Amino acid sequence: MTQLKENNRSQIEVEAKDLPLYCPMPDMVKWNAHPRVVIPVGNTGEALCPYCGTKYVLKGGPVGHGH
Repeated sequence: MTQLKENNRSQIEVEAKDLPLYCPMPDMVKWNAHPRVVIPVGNTGEALCPYCGTKYVLKGGPVGHGH
C-alpha cells in the first residue's frame, strides 16, 4: 500500500513522472480538500496551488531546459 502524503505541508517536491500535476494529488490524505486543479510546475520548476497555497517544486527544474 502506498503511503499517503500530507497536503497541509507548505512545499512538496515532485518528479517529472508526476506530470501533469494536479492538486490535490490522488495519494494525498485530503485528496478531496478542494477542487482539482492543474499545477503548471513544468514551466518554471515551481508553482503554487491557488486553493491551498501548497508550493510544488519539480526535481531537476523546468521541463525541457537541458536538465
